[in-house]
Amino acid sequence: MKIAIVCFDDFTDIDVFLPWDLLNRVRLVGGLDDWKVQLLGTEPTHISMAGLRIPMTGTISEITLADAVIFASGKGVQELYRNQDYINRLKVNPEKQLIGSMCSGALLLGAKGLLSGKKATTYPTVVEQLKEFNVEVIEQSFVNSGNVSTAAGCFAAQELSAWIIKTLINEEMVDTVLESVQPVGKGLSFI
Repeated sequence: MKIAIVCFDDFTDIDVFLPWDLLNRVRLVGGLDDWKVQLLGTEPTHISMAGLRIPMTGTISEITLADAVIFASGKGVQELYRNQDYINRLKVNPEKQLIGSMCSGALLLGAKGLLSGKKATTYPTVVEQLKEFNVEVIEQSFVNSGNVSTAAGCFAAQELSAWIIKTLINEEMVDTVLESVQPVGKGLSFI
């Protein structure tokens, strides 16, 4: 299985690194050697909003090879979702792939037409922008519609990652992954 996290300059650090870590735990603690998580971008490296320069492990042209794709959030989305050339390069297929977004990354899904006429969530500062794509924006941390899901709030990455793991593998693997990150003395507290 291949999982892609789409990055760009000015991405929100935790909205990339939290799903990156959780999804990689399928291989690390779950033992699935054929599970691969990639960071995909338009450049060899991208700089986060906090100033970290992160090497990509592939290019956005590889999105078509992924079983699941997550679009990051951050200030960089503001320019990209209006850039039709960039949007056209995002070759996703909701009939064959799981497609998700973190916070303002939902604007990229909206620009691709993946949310039109559907319910979705996003970060509060971009709600009105997302509504421009004929989206009913609801105030929830996670919204799923078939093979497309949106998450809002950095810690909702746990829900988005769990959806991918559960859909591609099973609930038992979700439990295995989440048990590996739960605070000591706490039980599983998820969906």
